[in-house]
Amino acid sequence: MSIRVIRPGLLTTIQDLGRYGLQQFGVIVSGAMDPLALRISNLLVGNEQNEAVLEVTLSGPGLLFEHEALIAITGADLSAVIDSHAVPLWRPIWVRQGSLLEFGSPVRGCRAYLSVAGGFDVPLVMHSRSTYLRAGLGGFDGRSLQAGDVLNLRSASPFVSQQIKRMSESGSEYPLIAPGWFGGSDLAEYADDPTIRVISGGQYDWFNEESREAFVSEPFRITKQSDRMGYRLAGPTMRFIQPRDLISEAVTVGTVQVPPEGQPIILMADRPTTGGYAKIAQVATVDIPVLAQLKPGARIRFRTVSVEEAQELYRSRESMIRRLRCGIAQMNT
Repeated sequence: MSIRVIRPGLLTTIQDLGRYGLQQFGVIVSGAMDPLALRISNLLVGNEQNEAVLEVTLSGPGLLFEHEALIAITGADLSAVIDSHAVPLWRPIWVRQGSLLEFGSPVRGCRAYLSVAGGFDVPLVMHSRSTYLRAGLGGFDGRSLQAGDVLNLRSASPFVSQQIKRMSESGSEYPLIAPGWFGGSDLAEYADDPTIRVISGGQYDWFNEESREAFVSEPFRITKQSDRMGYRLAGPTMRFIQPRDLISEAVTVGTVQVPPEGQPIILMADRPTTGGYAKIAQVATVDIPVLAQLKPGARIRFRTVSVEEAQELYRSRESMIRRLRCGIAQMNT
């Protein structure tokens, strides 16, 4: 089973939840920018949550299905169509052999996630199928997709395979079949002008009172100098009480660093393993998907929460994902 790439799109890569356990050796985690959308996309087609998917950025690819398949598209609305028929998001979709999936203009968000039942047949590299472009590591030959690439698919589970067979024998002439139910979109709290919840960073007290106040009261803009490694922000300048040096420390997704010029940087999926800039804040994990869907030029604000509040938000989100997983399982019985 396979999918042929007719057009590659702006940036389409294979990603899973990342390459963990090797950061002490300097190995970048990578993985999906919006891990929530990836996880739900996989649940919708009967995959494990960490299965590799396609991360589609802004301008999507053209994909020819050389065999029938069960897919799901979550995350951004990039105007997906199959043979000119609109594709509903956040639900499993049966695609007929020979159908062409295309993407149009972004309606909301900037990164969509395409899962396929069984997953993409690319090798595990250091326990992950994620693509790290700067090192040419993982994914499809360590790079973004190009026209002419053929993506081989692994076999779906026996139960999902039976579902695909029933859909293919339904007698429908449409190139796609979608159930009436959907799930997960209510968990993705995407917004065009969001307030991002943060915990005070390790060097928060290094900044003067005016800067600390401005950080949570004034907006910042995501600049064009932003990518999967990090978002550079433009806004009020963060100033130190007095010049200080920092020995490089571990960083993670959502770490908000401030370089000497005073404009913050939010580290994202392709972040380094350590950083030597002062950390003014740490984005709460539940708001990483919101950041992942913002385009350059978007405005954001920050709001400080306690560690305990951030943990409770995380527990609540995970509880909702577990309920969604049980609900999908019941739908499929």
